[in-house]
Parts: sequence; structure tokens; C-alpha cells
Amino acid sequence: MPSGPGFAARGNLPFHNCKTGLVMKTSQSAETEGDEATSWVSVCPRGLWELRQRRKRGAEPADLSGDVYPGIGSLCRVRVQRQGEPTTDPELSLKPDLPITVLSDAQVTPLQRSQSTMLQVPIGDWIILRLGEGQCDITEGCVEGMRAGERCEVLLTPLTDRPGGGQEEQKRVDPDQSLCITVELQSFSPGHESWQLSAGEKWGWVMSHKQRGGDRFRAGDMWGAADSYSRALKLLITLKLHTRGEGEEMTPIEEESEEESEKKDSLEAPTDCQYRSTKASLYSNLSLCQLRLGQWSRARGCASRSTLLEPQGLKAWYRLGQACLEAGELEEADRAFRKLLELQNDSPSALRGLREVGRRERETDSRLGQRLGKMFS
Repeated sequence: MPSGPGFAARGNLPFHNCKTGLVMKTSQSAETEGDEATSWVSVCPRGLWELRQRRKRGAEPADLSGDVYPGIGSLCRVRVQRQGEPTTDPELSLKPDLPITVLSDAQVTPLQRSQSTMLQVPIGDWIILRLGEGQCDITEGCVEGMRAGERCEVLLTPLTDRPGGGQEEQKRVDPDQSLCITVELQSFSPGHESWQLSAGEKWGWVMSHKQRGGDRFRAGDMWGAADSYSRALKLLITLKLHTRGEGEEMTPIEEESEEESEKKDSLEAPTDCQYRSTKASLYSNLSLCQLRLGQWSRARGCASRSTLLEPQGLKAWYRLGQACLEAGELEEADRAFRKLLELQNDSPSALRGLREVGRRERETDSRLGQRLGKMFS
């Protein structure tokens, strides 16, 4: 892989968590004292990109009582530029003129996801993003560890993500397609680490990601939809020990106004049933995205988890059968389609799947017979 100016040598490769499709970051040792380098794999509507970020760390802030880094829900005033392009106001990020307290929901820049662009944000303009929503995974990933007034350099290289030997592999595309950008964080409003969120707040984010995933799927943005479902699962898993029993209500500590009560009700933790049903739905939806992306083994894993959580889930059994079929695991595909037929008599999808399994088995037997015939002829 090519190295941009000042980028550290690559260490451990980032990897996908096959359970959810999430990506991990790996820190790198810096070449220059005071520099910090990190690499990870990010998603956009055009696929996977490998990012190598380099930023120069300044002195620790004198006042550590406030938020040093943005967190979930932070409103961040950022600018993304291609390296080499002129900067209209190069000192703006180093001398923030917009106090953190001024940032508000009304200032969030309305942005539409586009299938034809990678960064999903205007180039060269100051915009306000809400961290955690996943509008631009690349920009958010850069901003997460930055302080107000910092600028970082990022080298992006496209990757392929194709089946290979039963396992999906990530491979670098032509290095000439690499892109260098700078990301600046001028200021941000207070946010939270995931562990600081209440169960109700996490549940709200989970449902928001789930809805956003559905919107992206319907728009044909498979990578974006998979990312949203993965974000939802990542938060939902932390709620396992914080669900409510059916009919159980949150016990108020003191008398609340009607407005406070309505707000509290909307932020309550999910019930046990809601937790399992939502988790099953997210795994099933993520499996469908992975099927569309040709990630057979990941799709099989997610669909299988969905069937364990919700054994009566028709869609999950069908998607499990599809994933096994495409992965060449005909016996497992047959079992999944027969389970679907058991749950729904005369299911056209199950019958169609079983016919396809039978056809592929006959093809396999025919090829085997031809090879044996040549051996003994």
C-alpha cells in the first residue's frame, strides 16, 4: 500500500467482526514525536475504504473538567478538504470563533446520502454533524478522537470485499485510486461515551439506527444500511442486563410533571420481549444486506443468530437458506428451507429454495460421476 507524507508504517490489519459486520480500529506507533497514527476500515455507499489517519497531538488541555473529545450525540463543527487544495481560512480551526455553547440542533447541516460520493459531506465547507448518526462513517471515525482546534491528515484506499474460499476477504484496489484529505474539528458540544448513556437513551439510539438502516436499504445503499444495523446491534448488546420484565414499569423517585413523565416513558429501557425481537430483526436485516453484498458466510452467521433468538422468524430462516445455498452448503440450506416449510405450509419461497437445492445437488452428482468415469475409463 502506498504511504502518504508522514504516514506511519502499517501494523496489524483492522478486521471485521463477523458477528455484526462491525469494523475495528488499530493504533499505530507514530514516526514523529507528538504524532499519533491510527488505521481502520470504513464504509460508504461505494464500498469499503481503508483509512490511515495521522494527527499531531498538542499539549494536554489545562482544564480537563469539560469534554476533551466529542462523544455520542455531540454536535461537531467540521471541515473536510482534499490535500493540496487552497484553504480559504487556514487559521479558522486553530482559533475557534464559534463557542461550544452556541451549537444547537437547529444548526445541524441537512445532508442526503448519495450513491455516487464517498465522503457524504461537502468538500471545503464548514458543516455541523451529530456524532453517532453515521451520516459519514469516514468523517465520524476521524473526529471521534480529535480535540477542538485539531486537524488531521487521512489517506484513503479503496478495498474489495469478495467471497474467497468460504470466507470474505478484503483486498486493496489500485493504489492510484487513493485519496488524501484533511479533517478539521473546530468545536463540539458535550456528548457521551456509550457507557454513560442510560438504558432508555441507548434504546432510543438503537431504534434510530434501525430506522435509518431501513431507509438506506430502500434507497439501495446496502453498505450504509449494514453500517446502521451494525451500530444498532453494538448498542443493543449492552442492554442485555438492563431490560424490563413484561408489564414492569420504571419506579419514579419523586413526583413528576406530565411533560417529564412523557419524556421518561419515551426513554425507558426495552422489555425482555422487545430486546429479543429487535435483536432478531436487526440480525435478520443485516443478513439481508450481506446477502446483497455477496458476503455469504457473514449472512449465514447473522441469519443463524436471528433464528436462535426468534425460532418462528420466517424471513431469517429463508435468508439462512439462501446464505447456505450460495456458500455451497446444500445440506444446511435444505434444512433451513424445510424448517421454513414447517412454519409456513406451501411457502413459495421454501419450495423454490428446495427446488434449487435439488438442482444443485444433481449438478454436483453429475460432475462427480463424470470425474469418476474419467478415472476408470
